[in-house]
Amino acid sequence: MALSCKHINFYYPGTDSLIFKDLSLDIVNPGLHAIFGPSGVGKTSLARLICKELTPSKGLIRTPDINALLYAYNMERLPDWSSIDRHLERITPEHNIARKQALVKHFGLLPVLNQRFGQLSLGQQNRINLARYLVQDFDMLIMDECLANVDEKTREHILLTIKDMFPQLFFVYISHNVAEVAKFCSRIWVLRTPGHHPQTCCIRGRDFKNGQTLDRQAFEKTMLEIMNAS
Repeated sequence: MALSCKHINFYYPGTDSLIFKDLSLDIVNPGLHAIFGPSGVGKTSLARLICKELTPSKGLIRTPDINALLYAYNMERLPDWSSIDRHLERITPEHNIARKQALVKHFGLLPVLNQRFGQLSLGQQNRINLARYLVQDFDMLIMDECLANVDEKTREHILLTIKDMFPQLFFVYISHNVAEVAKFCSRIWVLRTPGHHPQTCCIRGRDFKNGQTLDRQAFEKTMLEIMNAS
């Protein structure tokens, strides 16, 4: 089992506002999985709990098969003292050079490699931020709204690229886009407020891959299940 959250309660320190009450979820298979829910329901808080940046008030979070867990989030910034190419070069292990070259190509980053981070659009910055995690060695990557400013066509291409390049690794994709998570994710964990029991509900996604034909009726049914659960 890669990730197990059991009976999690969580308050932010210094407050009496309960974010999670008896929350449980399991991710047991490699692939692209999702955490979905409305703004303010605690998606980023859950990501930070999984990464051990926060500590639950009660319950247990275990990642027994995960030796390297990375967390990429929207609006991260890189220092402007070097070019994008130089930064990626410095953080890419030598054995991942071919991976870096493939990611740069598929993410559409070749035209901006000689620019600095502050010169890029928000969508370009998000793509660079995601690429700099993917060039590293990891077992699980949490992607917290890290494609929020990227256009839909490019987002879909990036998600398909990740699924093709990393079939044996674990990804947790946090998004507000119901169609996107329904189409590309194996399991969608719908996160709800503490007043709901259980606080999480698991929906099976379509897990769409390159070369497949999308079953529109099944896809729409999955989206409806997600919206009803949330």
